[in-house]
Amino acid sequence: MRSIKVALFTMLLVTLLISCRGSAQPNATGQAAQPTAAGTSSPRNSAKVIHVVVALCDNQYQGIVPVPPLIGNGDDPARNLYWGAAYGVKTFFKRADNWTIISDIQNPKDKILERLIFKHRTKDAYLVADAYRGREIKQSTIDFLSFAAGRGAENIKASDAADSPTVYAGGGADLLAYVGHDGLMDFTLPDFPTKLNDDERSTIILACISKSYFKEPLRQTGATPLLWTTGLMAPESYTLKAAIDGWLLNEEDQQIRKRAADAYNQYQKCGIKAAMGLFSTGW
Repeated sequence: MRSIKVALFTMLLVTLLISCRGSAQPNATGQAAQPTAAGTSSPRNSAKVIHVVVALCDNQYQGIVPVPPLIGNGDDPARNLYWGAAYGVKTFFKRADNWTIISDIQNPKDKILERLIFKHRTKDAYLVADAYRGREIKQSTIDFLSFAAGRGAENIKASDAADSPTVYAGGGADLLAYVGHDGLMDFTLPDFPTKLNDDERSTIILACISKSYFKEPLRQTGATPLLWTTGLMAPESYTLKAAIDGWLLNEEDQQIRKRAADAYNQYQKCGIKAAMGLFSTGW
C-alpha cells in the first residue's frame, strides 16, 4: 500500500507546478494595521526556535487545480499533500536524520488540527509545526504575518517530560515559515500586521510567486525574507529542510538560497538554473 501511495504522489509532482490558479499579478493590498506598540519586546528563547505554519491542501476551499481527493482534503492532515504525504512536513521531518519528534498534539486550537514539536539532534533548536484546516488558509496567512511581526507569542511546553523546556513560538520564534497555497492570489487582507518591536525575525515562504504577493504585507512586519519564490512551485519539505539546515549553520543568505535550489532540483529535476531562478532571498 505504501508503494502505491508513493507512486501516486510522484505522478502528482507535475500537477503541483500548475496548482496555483490565481491571477498572475498580486491583488490590491490592504493598509497597515494598528500602530506599533513601541518598545514592546517579544519573549525570547535561549534555543533557536522555528515555527512553521502549514495551510493544508484543500480542493474545496482553495483556489487550486484539484489534486486527488485522498491528499486534497483539508480536514485530513494524516494524508494531506502538505502534511502526511511523502514530502509533507510531518512525514518528511519525522524521517529526517537530524530531527526527532518530541510532541504530537491533536487539535491544539480551533483552526489547527495538529501541532508537532521537533528537537534537533545536534543543535540547540526546536521546530514547531502547525497544520491549519484547509478552509482556514486566510487565518493561517494572517497568523503567519502576525508572527513575523512579533505578535502572538505563545509559550509551549516542548514535551510531557518533567524537565521539558518551554519554548516561545509564534511571535517569539526566530524563524517563521509558511507552507502551502498562496492564498493572497485569492483574497485580500483588510490590514497588515505591523512590526511590534526591533527583534530580528526571518521568514521562509514556500508558496507560488510568494515574493510578489507577500512583499508588501511582509515589509509591514519588519521581518527579513530569507527565502521566497518568483514562480509556480511545489511547496514541499525537502526545500524547507534544506533552508533550515543552512540557517542553523549560520550560513549566508545566498548560501541558503543555493541549498534550497539544490534540494528542489534534486527532487524536481528542473535544472539548477531554473531552481536558482525560482528562489530569491532578501528584498
